[in-house]
Amino acid sequence: MKGFNLSDWALNHRSFVWFLMIVSLVAGALAYVSIGREEDPNFAIKTMIISASLPGASVDETLTQVTDRIEKKLKDLDALDFTRSVTRPGQSIVYVELLPTTKARDLPRIWEKVRNMMADIRPDFPAEFAGFQFNDDFGDVFGNIFAFTSDGFTPRELRDHVRQVQRAVQALPDAGKVTIFGTRDEVVYLEFSTERLAALGLNEQQVQASLAAQNAILPSGVIDAGPERVLVRVGGQFAGAQSLRDVNLRVGDRFFRLSDVADIKRGYEDPPSELFRYDGQPAIGLAVGMRKGANIIDFGKELTAVMAQAQAEMPIGIHIHQVADQPHVVEDAVGHFLRALMEAVVIVLAVSFVSLGLRAGLVVTLTIPLVLAITFVVMDYTGFTLQRISLGALIIALGLLVDDAMIAIETMITRLEKGDSRTKAASYAWTSIAFPMLSGTLVTVAGFIPIGLNNSAAGEFTFSLFVVIAVSLLVSWIVAVLFAPLIGVTMLPRSMPDHSHEPGRLRRGFHGILRLAMRFRWATIVLTLAVFGLSVYGMKFVEQQFFPSSDRPELIVDVTLPQNASIADTQAQMDRFEGYLKGDKNVLFWSSYVGRGAPRFILSYDVPTPGPNMGQIVIQTPGVEARNALRARLTKIAEDEFPGVDMFIKLLEIGPPVGRPVQYRISGPDIARLRDHARDLAALVATDSRLVNIVMDWNEPARVVRVDILQDKARQLGLTSKDISGALNAIYDGQSVTQLRDGTYLVNIVARGNAAARSSVEGLYNLQLGGSGGAAIPLSSVAVFHYDTEQPVIHQRNRMPTITVKAAIASKDQPATIVSALAEKIADFNARLPFGYKVEVGGTVESSAKSQAPIAAVVPLMLLIMVTLVMMQMQGFRRSLVVLLVAPLGLIGVVAALLPSGAPLGFVAILGVLALVGILIRNSIILVSEIEALREAGQPAWEAVFNASDSRARPILLTAAAASLALIPISRQIFWGPMAYAMMGGIIAGTVITLVFVPALYLAVFRVKREA
Repeated sequence: MKGFNLSDWALNHRSFVWFLMIVSLVAGALAYVSIGREEDPNFAIKTMIISASLPGASVDETLTQVTDRIEKKLKDLDALDFTRSVTRPGQSIVYVELLPTTKARDLPRIWEKVRNMMADIRPDFPAEFAGFQFNDDFGDVFGNIFAFTSDGFTPRELRDHVRQVQRAVQALPDAGKVTIFGTRDEVVYLEFSTERLAALGLNEQQVQASLAAQNAILPSGVIDAGPERVLVRVGGQFAGAQSLRDVNLRVGDRFFRLSDVADIKRGYEDPPSELFRYDGQPAIGLAVGMRKGANIIDFGKELTAVMAQAQAEMPIGIHIHQVADQPHVVEDAVGHFLRALMEAVVIVLAVSFVSLGLRAGLVVTLTIPLVLAITFVVMDYTGFTLQRISLGALIIALGLLVDDAMIAIETMITRLEKGDSRTKAASYAWTSIAFPMLSGTLVTVAGFIPIGLNNSAAGEFTFSLFVVIAVSLLVSWIVAVLFAPLIGVTMLPRSMPDHSHEPGRLRRGFHGILRLAMRFRWATIVLTLAVFGLSVYGMKFVEQQFFPSSDRPELIVDVTLPQNASIADTQAQMDRFEGYLKGDKNVLFWSSYVGRGAPRFILSYDVPTPGPNMGQIVIQTPGVEARNALRARLTKIAEDEFPGVDMFIKLLEIGPPVGRPVQYRISGPDIARLRDHARDLAALVATDSRLVNIVMDWNEPARVVRVDILQDKARQLGLTSKDISGALNAIYDGQSVTQLRDGTYLVNIVARGNAAARSSVEGLYNLQLGGSGGAAIPLSSVAVFHYDTEQPVIHQRNRMPTITVKAAIASKDQPATIVSALAEKIADFNARLPFGYKVEVGGTVESSAKSQAPIAAVVPLMLLIMVTLVMMQMQGFRRSLVVLLVAPLGLIGVVAALLPSGAPLGFVAILGVLALVGILIRNSIILVSEIEALREAGQPAWEAVFNASDSRARPILLTAAAASLALIPISRQIFWGPMAYAMMGGIIAGTVITLVFVPALYLAVFRVKREA
């Protein structure tokens, strides 16, 4: 190509180009040191939680008066994907799930809009409505979690020490949100005896009002006493439990101590709303987040120093244990990837030295650190970190980025063998292959466009794959035409012996195959298409997957009891299960959470909805083998020893969390009929023997005692429904009367019934109420009691009651395979449902479909860009057709690699298959461009096809060997393995197709006559 020659320019400005190389290496080294480290890339959790309460309401009243109003209003939110809600008596929790296409930068604006929408409908709620709470930090990650245990200290004393550590951690410049959890608030309980109150003619509400009035903080005035102002303060506020015991109550002309009618004791919240334990010991947790953009390894070192100092200053008996240590995990993970990267470098270097010789191999070798250094600079400048995806991308790119350098050096060697000078040979690469290489590089980059423009959560998770590969490949082209010629002129000999007329055994074998394919072009084409058709059929037998499970050693146990279970029963079941962990060699330690789930200690962790009937245990094991062995043992224990308790023992996930892999949602308007249909659906799912641990997320009703007030009789006695409800609530749940102000703490003073009254259903019949005249009135005289059932919780999705049937997999089959096998049965079941009821597939299959749909939407753009680039380079329809028809044939190698290995075709593997399209087109462009160049030089078409295929065979084979062998280090990894197998198979098969099928296709398309 005539005109400006960048390689010539580099050779004429050698000092400046050497300077650029040195600057690139130094800048790359500095960028590598400063670039952030993470375990997984960040992706926005596009979920907000709205909590609302209507105290005293039944589940149906809460659903209609609170949940439905919230969900109905949220339908007006443009960015809304769907809502899901959990409604309990008096409490509503609504999850606002945004569209996957929502940009992370728009989230603050959208969350503010949600708050404004709720403020708009606030007047529409009943007068008793207690307001909203918003959690738009649902995606916050606490990579470091510490457990504080104590021996001989009260929970209050331990909490004081934890708060001191919290302040020290918050002082770190890179600290983010730091929260304390697992605490039990102090409470002063006034446990009234309803019989004694009634006997003395006291009304509990009047007693509570009297106590609140005495403890109130109110202004008492200021005296202007001449030159100064004197403040007036009124005492009498409560200082502790003893001051409450000293309170006198007046009834008529008589006085009674409060202690005469109530047992007064200071303790801790009972029953607790949540509990946290470490290795079975009560503990308080400290969850530490990191400031966005900070280096987690550096932050981990700072945090470790603070904790070591804190432990040294702690009193004897208080111990700090690290439950989650993401800096260590990240350092270990990055170390593994860097070792894999070094292995890939060694493999690529071996290919270079063996195939090109020492000097030429050294030239290619020196281009690798240059490309990586510049890539690190771009990553650091644009804010990308070293993590699972970006490091994997570097390994994938490594095999591709040497392609341009190999082709450039191979071209130089060819010209040197023909007698050209080193300078002329170096500049020839620019004129002959620079632009075909650029077109091929751009086409390869275009193959990764579905990753770069994929708006799903999974696409956001893998976005750095596109950026790193695109940058490294573009940089590799620049290095190949700017730096490689200068390095080649410096290191290659002045002349090289011509070996073109002395083909070796392998080359002679290739010549025979090539001539055979060219002579029998149509047979070659038909055979290739037949094998392609067979591979398309073989895809039916390749397992489908979304994301694999994590290779982290943690094991998660989700514990779920019936919806009406108490937290005490949940704790008892978890205590019993934890007994099986003690002394197990596969258990390093464990942390358990009762009434809640663990904090989000990695981004892909699925935080469950809190409730008294649920809990989680996070078990740390020595490694993956120990984890798997422990999982098998605990699964058997859960099945045999814990009937009636849902214990799901799972691994951490990579990418967007799913939970149980096989899920079906059934929705319908009538809850009673919905429950019946859900049970039938669960029975249908259970017909597949590969599915185990089948549960419904809600179904069973709870017992209810209905107190029907005899209104006329109650009015005669001066009672109202409000009085009776208030008295019952005060007895069973307790009512906050006032607060003790104890330093920085506010200690609630709670009035409630005594233990005998609270724990007995029969106690309702004997309950004594204080009438308006001071007489004791039995509740049974103004009310009728009967037992009933009602739903303790209702789940909705898009305002429709929805039950999710979930199942785990006992075999090695992938969820998509099982869902496909059940598809016909599910379709028949769905067709028989009444109007308004429907079944939808959820779980892994749904998440995979949601993630693949945006890919499919972008594929046409990818193909358009590829076709445009090919047309720009080829400048002809028939030449472009030859190049493009090769693209889908890489599927032959993909199927041939995946089927024997048993590797599934997952989300990441699909991205690799799409990238193969660009790689194969790139090789075809280089080959067809060489054919056209030889034809323009005057060679006959048949001879040009043969010679071009012969001359381009070695660089194409070398680049294929480098690209495929460089993937070996990551083929052993759970996450990257399927993609590595797919790309290795596709590259190897694609190389054969390029060197054999493309010549035959070219001859057929251009109707080149067979050589005599």
